[in-house]
Amino acid sequence: MEQIIQALVMGVVQGLTEFLPISSSGHLILVPYLFGWDDPFLESLAFSVVLHGGTLGALLVYFRDDWRRLIPAGLAAIRDRSFQGDPDRRLAWLIAAATVPAAVIAVFLNDVIEQSVRQAGVVAVMLVIGGIILWAADHYGPRTHRLSGITFRGATGIGFAQALALIPGVSRSGISMSAALFAGLDRSDAARFSFLMATPITAMAVAYEGLKLVRGEVGGAEPVTLVVGVVASFVAGILAIAVLLRYVRTNSFTIFVVYRFVLAAIVLATLVVRP
Repeated sequence: MEQIIQALVMGVVQGLTEFLPISSSGHLILVPYLFGWDDPFLESLAFSVVLHGGTLGALLVYFRDDWRRLIPAGLAAIRDRSFQGDPDRRLAWLIAAATVPAAVIAVFLNDVIEQSVRQAGVVAVMLVIGGIILWAADHYGPRTHRLSGITFRGATGIGFAQALALIPGVSRSGISMSAALFAGLDRSDAARFSFLMATPITAMAVAYEGLKLVRGEVGGAEPVTLVVGVVASFVAGILAIAVLLRYVRTNSFTIFVVYRFVLAAIVLATLVVRP
């Protein structure tokens, strides 16, 4: 029962922090550390795949209407070798352009980073650095155009920024939203583009890590615990997407910057008291 409760907490944490700009990978390291949990399963590849599968499901369900338009539009652009003035065709390939850099970098660096920087101290430092970047983008980003005005150069730059989220504490949504703000998008479209571009890269990550499970590179897991984790991640993910998209229409990202700084301070204080 204790493991199921912990899986529920971790699922909720994953779902919320994957889409709020506060770092899901960082929180999945910090929550067991701060609460003193020492369950190898909660840190296993199997559980990580399940939690990310839940957030992938949240993206696909929430943006299902968008993808029903974007996928056929992207294929039509290939067939006709033209966007034909269709914003959906163009957006589909902007998302593809943003996905490539993160996917390529992840292939070469994901395992190295996973093995070398998964420490609470690193997460605390990156929470601060990522918070400063988000604050600067929120206050100094030009916000001069909507999503239809983003260039392929800008989308590629956002994709490179997204790759930095391999480092726990950076936040995929936080760094991609920051890059989108610097590229000129307003807050609402920066968040929307971040979520749309997260779908293919998250699907790739789930497929890549899931393949390791199929090959037996990691051990199995309790089915009930996995179900609890994935359902919690899915529900919390949909809630986080809806809340953030509504929140940024009229509010800045300051509350998330403050949260990042406060959490970093708590972690650093804990490291001093309990190395």
